[in-house]
Amino acid sequence: MRFRVTHVTYYRYTAPVAEAHLELRLTPPQRENQRVEFHRIRLQPAAKSSSYTDYFGNETSVVSVPYRHSRLTVKSEAVVETLPVELPGRSLELPVQEARQILASTLPFTYDYLQPTGMVKIGREATQWARRYLGGNAGLGAGLQALNHAIYDQFKYHSGSTEFSTDLREIWKQRAGVCQDFAHVMLSVLRTAGLPSRYVCGYIETTPPGEAAKGRVWLVGSVATHAWVEVLVPGQIWVALDPTNDRWCGEQHIAVSVGRDACEASPIRGTFKSSGRQVLKVRVNVKRLFRQRVTSGA
Repeated sequence: MRFRVTHVTYYRYTAPVAEAHLELRLTPPQRENQRVEFHRIRLQPAAKSSSYTDYFGNETSVVSVPYRHSRLTVKSEAVVETLPVELPGRSLELPVQEARQILASTLPFTYDYLQPTGMVKIGREATQWARRYLGGNAGLGAGLQALNHAIYDQFKYHSGSTEFSTDLREIWKQRAGVCQDFAHVMLSVLRTAGLPSRYVCGYIETTPPGEAAKGRVWLVGSVATHAWVEVLVPGQIWVALDPTNDRWCGEQHIAVSVGRDACEASPIRGTFKSSGRQVLKVRVNVKRLFRQRVTSGA
């Protein structure tokens, strides 16, 4: 599948800003099942940028706007082709305990993805769920799928019910949130169970053209950026699950950045100098592209 992705972030300030500094993780990576044909970032007002690859492998642009402005627009445009995802059946058939033992040999690489963070905390609920769904004798694939479904089934998607900084303990308590929160819940359980896992920020197509008429269920998460989870399994393979939509990730998912939690994978973060405050608005559009059929002349 080919998609044109447009991601626009609008900043409006209640008082003029003297200067602003941003880190942008908006460049989709080249992956085995994802090919980036085109990508560019445009800013208004215009500003120079430099780039580097961060600790987690994300291409990161650093932007400074060193003069007064009242509005700032960041527009990211990309054309991305996604390919079918084939799950590693042999790895997923292993018992969780055996998978943990195999993955233990990769500790220098996986250590960071086993640790709690400020946004992904380990607690009583995560421990109970790890025992329930990812006990040592459970099949790895079946356990991951059961955990993914449990989050989808027992947590209510409610836009606006949480903020970016809402503590994970509050999410466990109210059993409601958005895709970011569901990914954090899943990461807390996976890391408690000793399975290396990371947060993925990206985009998702809701419903393919014409599919709504066939009664297909719409996917949740296309209004802004979406979030899901990747788990490392034996064979050094990352497999991706989307607890918001109760499915393994596939061609409708476009990865952009990764980290241990939402903060580290955030597509845009930064600071500004002003006596006022900022009002933020985000618009994401994911449009499927169809290749024109070539026909021969008579």
